[in-house]
Amino acid sequence: MDSQKLSMRFTLKHQAVNSEARAGILETDHGVIETPIFMPVGTAGSVKGIHVKELKEDIGAQIILGNTYHLYLRPGTHIIEGAGGLHKFNGWDGPILTDSGGYQVFSLGDIRKLTEEGARFQSHIDGSYHMFTPESVIGIQRKIGADIMMAFDECTPGDADYDYAKKSLGLTKRWLERCYHEMGKTSSLYGHKQSLFPIIQGGIYDDLRTDSAKHAVSLDSDGYAIGGLSVGEPEAMMYAMIEVVNPILPQNKPRYLMGVGTPVNILEAIDRGVDLFDCVMPTRNGRNGMLFTQKGMINIKNKKWADDFSPVDPDGTSFVDIQYSRAFLRHLIISNEMLGAEIASQHNLAFYLWLVKEARRQILSGNFKNWKEEMVINLAKRL
Repeated sequence: MDSQKLSMRFTLKHQAVNSEARAGILETDHGVIETPIFMPVGTAGSVKGIHVKELKEDIGAQIILGNTYHLYLRPGTHIIEGAGGLHKFNGWDGPILTDSGGYQVFSLGDIRKLTEEGARFQSHIDGSYHMFTPESVIGIQRKIGADIMMAFDECTPGDADYDYAKKSLGLTKRWLERCYHEMGKTSSLYGHKQSLFPIIQGGIYDDLRTDSAKHAVSLDSDGYAIGGLSVGEPEAMMYAMIEVVNPILPQNKPRYLMGVGTPVNILEAIDRGVDLFDCVMPTRNGRNGMLFTQKGMINIKNKKWADDFSPVDPDGTSFVDIQYSRAFLRHLIISNEMLGAEIASQHNLAFYLWLVKEARRQILSGNFKNWKEEMVINLAKRL
């Protein structure tokens, strides 16, 4: 890809002291993103239980995710294309990133088969057979209309041995080149620019991660994704792989750590130079009664909260409206009221967005390292 034809602009505003943490500005045709940033996951085109208005005005989301695998199966790309793309279909007018579906196909296990051509799999909905190739995945993401598109890859399992990880990386690299070739042959369907991010794989092996990163950089992309982490490997190994990869990646391009993770994971990755994050944890954990606060995690189902009428996070900004106490939210959750899942999801997402915004503020002020070291101790606690 010719660097002069790149579709996004990333400006590095500040580098933290005694840390690789960065504050930047990412400009897309659908809006400006201040990094570091967390991206709420809208797997099927919507963030579970959250209205678009809430995402923007209450939670402060700047970019959301959709998933190629799920949107391809349901409602189908012909429906999304008929609407004029996912932005028109779901009403979100900000930037959108789509995962290529590689991770979802990987997670299907016995009902998928990988070949040089691509991945043949059965739908988890009706058992029907489908085929994803690098070329078809680019076509699907063109129809979805995401601002940032992911290259098709094989997500290497966290416990893969060296030989498997090396073979898997070889396939991912060949698929990546086919994705770039297809990207060059096609164009956006809806008038806005689209970017393709390579996904760096290589398991937990330094030399494979290095090889993958160098190969990705050689293709000159708008940004780079680090995949295949938080898939079963030890947490310390995840951080080690970030430290291997990030020095190879260009300073003037955004770095996206896929599918990660806890608030502590995010702060540790920011400290190591990552700019973009996504994870289903805020909404999934929220629906199950796990809430994140500045003092630690709360299992709201515990009886100790039954008569606690204080806000969920009394020491911080009010991520949930002050009228909703811990006691009331516990009542909703254990009663399986839909409102409980909505409030908890909104709280957790707002907390994640606050966390990365505060991290950015601390980077710009020159105090990130000290603030982060204090925060990770509190965030790991169970209240």
